[in-house]
Formats: sequence, structure tokens, C-alpha cells
Amino acid sequence: MKHFLAASLFSIFALVLPQPSHAADSTAGLLATSGTYALDKAHGKVTWSISHLGFSTYVGQFSDTAATLVFDAVKPENSKLDVTVQTASIGTLNPALDTHLNSADFFNVAKFPTATFKSTKITRTGPKSAKVRGDFTLLGVTKPLTLLVVLNQAGNNPMFKYYEAGFTATAHLKRTNWGLSKYAPYLGDDVNLQIEGEFKLVK
Repeated sequence: MKHFLAASLFSIFALVLPQPSHAADSTAGLLATSGTYALDKAHGKVTWSISHLGFSTYVGQFSDTAATLVFDAVKPENSKLDVTVQTASIGTLNPALDTHLNSADFFNVAKFPTATFKSTKITRTGPKSAKVRGDFTLLGVTKPLTLLVVLNQAGNNPMFKYYEAGFTATAHLKRTNWGLSKYAPYLGDDVNLQIEGEFKLVK
């Protein structure tokens, strides 16, 4: 159920649109500017959903995610995404359930306080989309995970004036592959992730 992502969110595109505010940049004419981006934690969330005994779809969220995107607009495949999720930030609007999810039955946050995603391959799939493959580590287990990422928009934030890029990503995983097997299969093994992230250009 973790994910990021990084998330966040995050990906990589070399797109052709004018960018007057970055006319002097070597990536002028591309939709997103090359550089290092940091996730705005206030606008980065990982939402997960699973089947609850087949009767409903249960939804929760991780609210504390950090991510760095090193973006190469000329060669997007050379870009890198690194995401860390604080597992104790899980939230379901049910305090008793959150406590249980933090326990050794599920995320065991005392022993494994973070989950991470590190990109290993980026493949552009459309003018504003990419597959970001990477190593996802949860409960000490590392396995491959693919994020399907869409660039929503890049440009100067109209409120705060800094340059940023916003992404939406989705992913699918089987939680038992990472040892998260409590109550399976009654509590769904298939986990769907929805990731939203706004990344600020920092250098």
C-alpha cells in the first residue's frame, strides 16, 4: 500500500511547448525545465485502495512523502526519481485502524519506518506521459514497481512565483509480494495507488 510516489510522483518528458519565462534556459522550448526538483510535501499524497472482504473498496492515504526528481528535458530517459514515504503517516480517518496498520500486523513502523522507491528506467509513452520503473522497498523487501505517470503542467506557480511541475501517477501491486499478508485473501491482495505531486525546481 505505499507508494509513491513521487510522487509521487514524477516523471519525465521532453515536450515541445514555448516557455517564455525560461527563454534563456538551455531547455527553452520544452514544457518542463531541466534541473533538480523537490516534492512540495503539502501537495504530495499517496492514496491507496483495496477490496474490503469484497463488500467495499477501502481507501487510505500516506501524507508524509519526500521525493527528489532530477529531470533531463533533453534526454528524459536519463532522469532520476527518488521517493521516501514515512509509513507512520498512514491515515484512514479511523484512529483505531491507523494504530493497527502501524503495528507488526501490517506496516510495522517501529522496525520499518519508511518505504522507498528509486527509479531504474524511464520510458516515454506519449507527449505528456511515461512509465517510470523502479525498485520499491517495503518491510525490508525490494521488488520492481512501475508508475504510470502523466505531467499535468509545468510553469511558474501563479501564487508563489516559483517554477514547478505537477504530476499524477498510478500503480498496481500485490501486497503479499512484499510480505504484507495479514488477512489475505479476504482483505484484498491487489492494491491500487493514486499519487499526486507538485515538484518545485530547486536548482
